[in-house]
Amino acid sequence: MEKRTEISQLGEFGLIERIGGGVKLVNESSVKGIGDDAAVLAASEKQRVVTTDMLLEGVHFDLSYIPLHHLGYKAVAVNVSDVAAMNAVPKQITVSIGLSNRFSVEAVEALYKGIHAACKSYNVDLIGGDTTASYSGLVISVTAIGEVDKDSVSLRSGAKKGDILCATGDLGGAYIGLQVLEREKQEFKANPQMQPKLDNYQYVVQRQLKPDARMDIIHELAELKIVPGSMIDVSDGLASELLHICRQSDVGIQVYEEHLPIDKQTYDTAVEFGLDPITCVMNGGEDYELLFTIRQDDYEKLKKHPDIHFIGYVTEHAGKANLITKGGNVVEIKAQGFNHFKK
Repeated sequence: MEKRTEISQLGEFGLIERIGGGVKLVNESSVKGIGDDAAVLAASEKQRVVTTDMLLEGVHFDLSYIPLHHLGYKAVAVNVSDVAAMNAVPKQITVSIGLSNRFSVEAVEALYKGIHAACKSYNVDLIGGDTTASYSGLVISVTAIGEVDKDSVSLRSGAKKGDILCATGDLGGAYIGLQVLEREKQEFKANPQMQPKLDNYQYVVQRQLKPDARMDIIHELAELKIVPGSMIDVSDGLASELLHICRQSDVGIQVYEEHLPIDKQTYDTAVEFGLDPITCVMNGGEDYELLFTIRQDDYEKLKKHPDIHFIGYVTEHAGKANLITKGGNVVEIKAQGFNHFKK
């Protein structure tokens, strides 16, 4: 039987000391972290970017199939992804959690194991946060702080006619991974003796459970001295992100189906589930890849990059995004991705 220590045995301050103990600061801008009423950050000539993301049990994650250490990692990664989408480098995070009495000290430690692993992976400092009781399941709120040179910020509003549209990695995998996990959950509910069959779906399941923010691309772009004209991370589906750039840059976008990046396992599993793979790419969400535009002059620097795909270009037709199918048909793109307030 696994050891279970009640949080009430430690109390709030004991829990904070347990999960925050041994945290070492690695960034020069982190002057003081956990332990005082507030963290202290050094002044900088660079601009600061700040982003916050909240994850709610039953809305953003299901603890019946996501391990707590993966959830901790993901909570940090989705915030780092937003920092990356500004062409910035993350430096600090704060983490606030709401806990019900279902959670033991060991469960909280597992969650923070993932948080600390993500901090190490992205070279960020955990500098504070809050813990409180929750009567509606687990709540995780992460705030990330990043830095960027003032002439290197990439906004959603900087796309220009003639720019090339780029996407990193592959798309649709996280959505397909979710379908696999939901199917296995339903089969387990019908037969608790059943073991989940995930061996043939490892890639797509990982895309859902443990996404990775594309900081590698941000560092590479900096080395190549490329500043994307506009950029956004793919969290709510490619279609939704394309329309954000269209509206905020007052431009149009033309995307080609044949150039959309999709992994073979994503494609095959979508077909197995009776889903259109391209619809999964356009509307799936949670891939946390980067969608950005570059000037045509920068194409030569990136044309041989194995993980950056040129999927279309920017037009003058303000607010219009079109998909050109393999058959040459023009299909207007409409956002059908995740909507937090959809009834």
